[in-house]
Amino acid sequence: MDVLDIARWQFGITTVYHFLMVPLTIGLGLLVAVMHTMWVRTDKPEWLRMTRFWGRVYLINFVLGVATGLVQEFQFGLAWSEYSRFVGDVFGSLLAMEALLAFFLESTFLGLWIFGWGRIPKKVHLAALWAAVLGSVVSAYFIIAANSWMQHPVGVVMDGDAPRLTSIGAVLTNNTAIAAFSHAVVAALTVAGALLVGIGLWHLRRRRLAGLSPDDVDHRVWHRSVRLGGWVSLAAFLAVALTGDWQGKLMYQQQPLKMSSAEALCETEAPASFSVFAFGKLGSNECDDVHSFTVPYVLSYLAHGDFSTAVPGVNELQERYAEVYGATYPDDPDRFGDLAGEPVDYSPVLAVTYWGFRLMIGMGVLSAGVGAYALWATRKGRVPTSKVGVYGSLLAVGAPFVGNAAGWVFTEMGRQPFVVVPNPDVPVDEQIWFFTAQAVSPGVTAAEVWTSLSVLTLVYGVLAVIEFGLLAHFVRRGVTSGDGAPTPGGPPGGSPDDDTPGGRDADDDVLSFAY
Repeated sequence: MDVLDIARWQFGITTVYHFLMVPLTIGLGLLVAVMHTMWVRTDKPEWLRMTRFWGRVYLINFVLGVATGLVQEFQFGLAWSEYSRFVGDVFGSLLAMEALLAFFLESTFLGLWIFGWGRIPKKVHLAALWAAVLGSVVSAYFIIAANSWMQHPVGVVMDGDAPRLTSIGAVLTNNTAIAAFSHAVVAALTVAGALLVGIGLWHLRRRRLAGLSPDDVDHRVWHRSVRLGGWVSLAAFLAVALTGDWQGKLMYQQQPLKMSSAEALCETEAPASFSVFAFGKLGSNECDDVHSFTVPYVLSYLAHGDFSTAVPGVNELQERYAEVYGATYPDDPDRFGDLAGEPVDYSPVLAVTYWGFRLMIGMGVLSAGVGAYALWATRKGRVPTSKVGVYGSLLAVGAPFVGNAAGWVFTEMGRQPFVVVPNPDVPVDEQIWFFTAQAVSPGVTAAEVWTSLSVLTLVYGVLAVIEFGLLAHFVRRGVTSGDGAPTPGGPPGGSPDDDTPGGRDADDDVLSFAY
């Protein structure tokens, strides 16, 4: 493998690893803020215990997310210096705003929330949590705005051999960014909803097998967690479908080859059919040897909002791109390495885009199905006893994680061979694009990138063990009952209903794992 391939693997692995934590931080943070709000409004102990328990899970994930996120920015200088030079004028402002505004907002107010229990007024304490959570959301918007600029560059003009920012407002209001952000936030809620459902059902069944009372506060903690998670899962799935449809229509306008590849649509069709299942040489990108079971008319609607408009196929788009952007890479070995002068394949890997798109959708449907099962199984105060249903729901916690990761792999792999995709909304002579082949650092060797990839993989493996160990410990521990008696696997302790520093056991502190 050459430097380009290894660098792409490194960035892909570390980014997907980091992104596993991002949706949980955003989605669960919002739900913990809702739980805390309900406790302040109602003063019911179950809402406080829900806030404390799910707050621990949120904080563990937040800490690991920050640690792994820092690596992404180092990689820009390590393996992608040419890319950094090209996008620096745009990304510099966005990443600065993300760090100085959003990150400091969430880290400062999260500290107030962690150490403010019983030390500051309840409503101020609640406001600190909301500020931290909204800081995470704003942080995500800046990052998505930067990524969306790569998908649809706006607000810039070419100045020499690099784009110069002319309108930060255009970058922040990029329709690609707004659509991607709305899709990402509601997808994050599917992750949080699945987590509440899976863990809540497991604890309910565990309590029932232990013969514990269904009338105590702890039972209400898990029952309400499951109900909240179920409704969030269903509502978020509906929102994911609506925002995904919006995002898909934009992609057909801005990156038609990505979406046609996602359907393995080789030839232009009018009306176009949606592929349910494809077989053939997807992995080799030989589009003419791919065959599909299809549903007529549906793809035309997904692309254009009607049932008759033509959708261009991969072969036609490949020819169109080659005519506009060049059939071969420039013959410049210093910038393009071994690809200098070679033909450009504008089609992304069909197997990745096709199955990544369907994996994203399939995991979303599965998550919604589990949410519906949870609501049915816990209706009118019932407690599910089915081992298959409960443990299946616990395993299905991973479904929205996989769906989120598959969606980002599809988005990023689908824009190849570009790292900055040309904007079709402007004349060709004003378009800005950048090939991935010219984005890698010219002075870095394959051995150096292999070394960094190996080290990062080892470190990330250790961090994964730590995170799962902490999460498993606190999930098994559960919550403590109001009289100090432990739930199965839970510790003894003082009353968690008491919000004063002297009235709670130190082990019940929301950040006790960090002390």
